[in-house]
Amino acid sequence: MDVIKPKYVTFDCHGTLIYFAMADAARALYGAKLDEPAMGKFIDDFSAYRLDEVMGDWKPYEAIVYNALEHTCRHNGVAFRPEDARWVYEQVPSWGPHADVPAGLAKVAKEIPLVILSNAMDEQIPHNVARLGAPFHAVYTAQQAGAYKPRFKAFEYMLDQLGCGPEDICHVSSSFRYDLMSAHDLGIKHKVWVNRGHEPPNPYYGYVEIRDIGGLPAVFGL
Repeated sequence: MDVIKPKYVTFDCHGTLIYFAMADAARALYGAKLDEPAMGKFIDDFSAYRLDEVMGDWKPYEAIVYNALEHTCRHNGVAFRPEDARWVYEQVPSWGPHADVPAGLAKVAKEIPLVILSNAMDEQIPHNVARLGAPFHAVYTAQQAGAYKPRFKAFEYMLDQLGCGPEDICHVSSSFRYDLMSAHDLGIKHKVWVNRGHEPPNPYYGYVEIRDIGGLPAVFGL
């Protein structure tokens, strides 16, 4: 493996660094109403509708959750309650990191500035970042960018704020759909896929694969 030496290491946050507990939230709300096969389909649909919601013009993340959950409930014959969507949204700031994250991040942070680009609201992200156990050079949100990933506008906002080009960063994510496909198309050569089991491998997009953030320092020769 060739050692990468970027100016910045940029990260997706929820799912990659933070344990993204949307499926757990859905189970807490609807697990008593659905058998396991139906619950699995509900969770998959909820994920797909959230992705669909972020593809258009920016709107508050609470609206993303509300719309996606409403569509999912309708699609699966489950009664939708607005207070359920609000409850899910309010869980996000309470989520903490995957167990492998703090030590791996802290080691990289000693040598390379860390940056987050998150599909989050400004009010949410500080609570999650505070649990990551490492200093960050910058944290950018979809709210600041006026666009959610995977839209190019979100990545371009981050690059503009950093004052650098695609060649200067290494982007780290557990998601092809939200991050690594767009990063590839924007000319971000250096990419790391954290294989957390969210999506299957896709070698076309050119990345270094690691199992968890504990493997990240070795990517940079640390």
